[in-house]
Amino acid sequence: MATIGQRKADHLALCAEGDVGFRRASTLLECVHLVHDALPDVKLADVDLSVTLLGKTLRAPIIIAAMTGGTDEAGRINRELASIAEERGYGFGLGSQRAMHLRPGTGASYRVRQAAPSTLLLGNVGVVQARAMTTGEARVLVDEVGADALCVHLNPAMELVQPGGDRDFSGGLETLARLARDLGVPVVVKETGCGISPAVGRRLRDIGIKHVDVSGAGGTSWVAVETKRAASEGDERAQALGEALWDWGIPTGASVALLAPMGFDAIIATGGIGTGLDVARALALGASAAGIARPILRALLSKKAPGEGRAVALASLDAIETELRAAMLLTGSRDIAALRSAPRVTLPPLTSWIEQLSQPSRHGRASPAFE
Repeated sequence: MATIGQRKADHLALCAEGDVGFRRASTLLECVHLVHDALPDVKLADVDLSVTLLGKTLRAPIIIAAMTGGTDEAGRINRELASIAEERGYGFGLGSQRAMHLRPGTGASYRVRQAAPSTLLLGNVGVVQARAMTTGEARVLVDEVGADALCVHLNPAMELVQPGGDRDFSGGLETLARLARDLGVPVVVKETGCGISPAVGRRLRDIGIKHVDVSGAGGTSWVAVETKRAASEGDERAQALGEALWDWGIPTGASVALLAPMGFDAIIATGGIGTGLDVARALALGASAAGIARPILRALLSKKAPGEGRAVALASLDAIETELRAAMLLTGSRDIAALRSAPRVTLPPLTSWIEQLSQPSRHGRASPAFE
């Protein structure tokens, strides 16, 4: 059985170089068509990308999303990505701090405040691990890295495939309610590539959760990551289950659209976001900001010479902002609030997800289409 350090190293290598994307499932953001405004009546230079998220102003509605931590290489990458977030005025999410909790000596790999003193910084812990912690222990994870909020991630599909992964997911809602009530900083409930359904959204809202990150299907499949790991460890049963569940999940676009009417203070659209048009479509569906993970990691690690990978990552982010700004001008949107209310046309199969899951049944779950 791999150690947590080896598992973190495997995750990083597979996300950087492996074939771990969804095979057939997409984000369904391609089903969102923004309506062209031929008379936008706004200067491109006047288009304002800034947003306020979790009490901090971002220069653009982008978070470099949670990826890694727990090893020396992960620490180097975290500091580099955090410094990019600082330079660009984005948010930055740390990978799971479970390694830090279990092995305090790895804490340096998560400490990025020196590189990103003013950045919106999101800590990270799994709900199963948080269940076993006191609220004070969870707060230590926040305070030791200077985080502005704590992401609590949900990852049952990933754990079911992971050799030696968690199998007991009881008490999650109670844990989230306790943290939302007592932690003292905002709690962001985050999936890990399988999306958040409206039924789960309602349960989260009802216990006082105000911020969610849908982390939907269509980008990196963490089931795929664990499937690859299972294959390398010779665990044929886990590998077979992972192959069956490779494309499991709610598409990012569907999850955002379904949660948008629920009154959350913030919805972060992570999962398969790779272009400025992806960001624009997610915002038009109701997202507050978009999280981008694997494309930036791969860009950063794409070159070996010092500084070259950073330049590639910055160029990628320039292209994303350029596309987003163009989409805003071409919909007559002077700011992000205007883009979120801009006219759009939504096509199948995204419309099918929205129509069939929008109305709760008398049991509190979504009504099947045949009811």
